[in-house]
Amino acid sequence: MSDIALSIQQARLARPLSAARVLRLIQVTCIFIIALVIVSPLLLLVVASLKDDRFQILADMGSFRAFWVSNPTLSNYAEVGHLSGELAFGRYLVNSLIILITTVCSGLIVNSMAGFVLAWGTFKGRAVILSIVIALYVIPQESIIMPLVIMVSRAGMTDTFAVQIVPWVASPLYIFLFYQFFSQLPKELLEAAEIDGASFFRAYRSIFLPLSLPALATVSILMGIETWNQYLWPILVTQTDYARPIAVAIATFFGQDSIYWDRAMAASVLMMIPILGLYLAFQRWFVSSFIGSAVKG
Repeated sequence: MSDIALSIQQARLARPLSAARVLRLIQVTCIFIIALVIVSPLLLLVVASLKDDRFQILADMGSFRAFWVSNPTLSNYAEVGHLSGELAFGRYLVNSLIILITTVCSGLIVNSMAGFVLAWGTFKGRAVILSIVIALYVIPQESIIMPLVIMVSRAGMTDTFAVQIVPWVASPLYIFLFYQFFSQLPKELLEAAEIDGASFFRAYRSIFLPLSLPALATVSILMGIETWNQYLWPILVTQTDYARPIAVAIATFFGQDSIYWDRAMAASVLMMIPILGLYLAFQRWFVSSFIGSAVKG
């Protein structure tokens, strides 16, 4: 009798275990399919960049041969890596790196300072300025781009690195992100710093800025992606290769009589590497920033 009861109990335990395994299998399958859909274009891009025949790339599209290369070569990367010449993609890559690093570093300083002043400043009209900053965020960038082009043209800034950096250093969105982060920190930190004789700027630099790594990481990634993918603004304010960025350079591959698909694919892979490295460098603080926001919310 005890053996029968034991068998019944084991059967009852096996049923939910089997259901859990089926559910787990379904979840893993769904995750695998989603990952495959996301990764497959990137894999196709990398594989195509390793093929030296642009006509073969077009012929392989639409079949599984697009995801396989029999004789991989790095000749396409060598072709687009030059700093001068017809396909001087290396020059555009260097230009974009200069614009990216300068814009992000300057933006972190300017936006964090503005956010800190709005969070803990004591001047009159702080709430009004904050309201204006929030209101400016809803204005589309495209609506002010033509007046901005006229302004920089009259200032003689066209076809320079400065014209692609200065207008986008300060952003209402990033100012508000820093304001929100700083305002959530304890006010006692500022009061303790003032008691110790620290100035307002010293408290920002030595206490609040080191605590804002999640906000710095979030702004760095968002600003970096926005700067790296700029296309409309650079094409309006640049005329030569001197300061033209990478997004405009890739478009030139498709504006010629013969489309160099192999070199365009290699150039696209090179375009992904810096921004992917930026994300990986700040990933830990970027994720913790979103987690902290969700918990506080």
